[in-house]
Amino acid sequence: MPANRNVLYLVIGGLILIVGLLGYKLYDAKKQPEGLQINVGPDGVKIQNK
Repeated sequence: MPANRNVLYLVIGGLILIVGLLGYKLYDAKKQPEGLQINVGPDGVKIQNK
């Protein structure tokens, strides 16, 4: 019986780790890049320093 409980804790810990990593990757992908940003659109060229 204790072996089953250890496996359950291992699975729950692994799921928590995976959710944390996916959340961090989503946060990292959504944050604004730093530095110089150049946009070319119908209004012309816009250069912004961030």
